[in-house]
Parts: sequence; structure tokens; C-alpha cells
Amino acid sequence: MTTTFYRVALLLCIVLARPVAMHAQDDLLSLVGEDKPQKQRVKYAFKSSRVINSHSMEFINPGTMDFRILHRFGSLDQGYKNFFGLDQASMRMSFDFGLLHNLMAGVGRSTFKKEVDAFVKYAPICQSTGPGSSPVTVALVSGITIDGLPWADPTRQNYFTSRMAYYNQIIIGRKFSEALTLQVMPTMVHKNLVQLATDKNDIYALGVGGRIKLSKRMAFTWDYTYCIDGLPETGYYNPLSFGLDIETGGHVFQLHVSNAVGMNERAFITETTGQWGQGQVRFGFNLSRMFQLKKAALN
Repeated sequence: MTTTFYRVALLLCIVLARPVAMHAQDDLLSLVGEDKPQKQRVKYAFKSSRVINSHSMEFINPGTMDFRILHRFGSLDQGYKNFFGLDQASMRMSFDFGLLHNLMAGVGRSTFKKEVDAFVKYAPICQSTGPGSSPVTVALVSGITIDGLPWADPTRQNYFTSRMAYYNQIIIGRKFSEALTLQVMPTMVHKNLVQLATDKNDIYALGVGGRIKLSKRMAFTWDYTYCIDGLPETGYYNPLSFGLDIETGGHVFQLHVSNAVGMNERAFITETTGQWGQGQVRFGFNLSRMFQLKKAALN
């Protein structure tokens, strides 16, 4: 009888344990089923928030500051008498701040026309993967520049607003793969004061830029802006630049050549006087150093 009792007890344990095991298995399967693909932003389309001259679709992380030094020498066509441009230089120094993963702002100062500039960049749409993803990033940029040169005619009535210019830009970009990123940039620049009465206050342009990754720490970059309307018929040309990005830890070092002198949107879009065909190009470098100002929250 004892043997029979143990057999019945063992049978009851098996019967009672089976639903529990099945329920536990169902819970495990439900947990696995909940592990669905999550929406994730695509990062590192560019190594910097700038391509060369132009803004890029990339944003710096929240709580960080990007200290940038942009240096551009004189024109190569000046030859040995000016050491192929190395005896001259223009520069821009700036501080850019990451506010959100899709919002940043910055200020800068250029030796060209002693300009001060500032901008805000915001992306309502970010390229992402997973459910509800977007194939492109759409970013909006608005900026202002202030000319710091003395007045050409100090005897007349001059207004501070005459020193000011503005630009608005849309960046539409896509990181196609780890090796290739492309973007287009419709842009409008407005000058409060123009040099001649026949010059237009509004200049409309379309920019393109891209990046080809060459290795883990090096990439080839370029940007070009075609002025559609508003540029004077003679004396000014479309800016074209090529660069090589080199990442060294917290620094991004970029070597480049460009026919533009100015390094903000008003300057390089509306006042580029160099011609590539005439050798009127300039060697330069951009140096970007990131500083962590605040611990970034997960986003």
C-alpha cells in the first residue's frame, strides 16, 4: 500500500506541476515576444556638425561643447612670393553647444570682415531604424551675422541693422551605409545692406555635401553651393571645398582646400571670389575639440 501511495502522490505532483511549467513557458515566450525591434536614431553620418563650410545633418551630444578653430591660408596662385598663401590667413573660432539630441546652437567670430555669427539648428525628423522609422534627417538652420568693419562712409547716417545679415537653411540628408552619407541644403541668405543699388538683398542657393569613409578614423568630405539667384553677375563664384577628416580621440582634424575665404554662410555663399580653374584656391584646416559640460541623459 505504501508503494501505491507513493505512486499516486508522484502522479498528482506531475499533473499539478504540468500547468505551472506550461504557464512559466508561456511567460518566457511572452517576454521573448515583447523584445521587438526598437526605433533607433542613426548616428555618425558625419564626424562633425559641419561638412567643411556647410552645416551637416549631424548633431553633437546633449551636454557637450564643440570648440572649433577654422584656419584658411591665402590663395595658392600667389606663388612663392607669398609662400603659396601660407603668409596669409583667415580664421574663425566658435563654440557650439548640444542642447538636445536634435537641437544645438553656436556662436563664432571670424577675422574676415570681423564678423560675429550665431545659429540654431533643429531636426524635427531624424533618420532612424525600426518601427515608425524615417529614411532621412530633416534639419532646419537659422543664423545671423554681424559685420564688424568700420563704416565705409562714417559721415553719413549709418544704422546698426545695416551690419546684419540672416540665413535660413533646410538640410535633407541620409546615411546610406557606414561608408556613404549625402545631403542637400536649400538656403536663403538675406543682407540688410548691399554694396550696389542693383544688387539683390536675397540670395537663393542649393548646397550639396557628402562623406565617404576611408577607414575607421579617416573620411573624405566635400561640399558645394550653387547660387540660383541673387548673386552679382561678375566677380563672385560658387564655393567648392574638399577635405580629409582625421579623428584622433576627442579631436576631429580636417585638412581641406577651398576657393572660399569666409567661413560662415553669408560669407562663403555670397562673397566667394576665387576660381578653381585659375588656381585661386586656399589650403586650410579645421580643428574640433569636444568638451563634456554635463552628463548626458539616455535618449
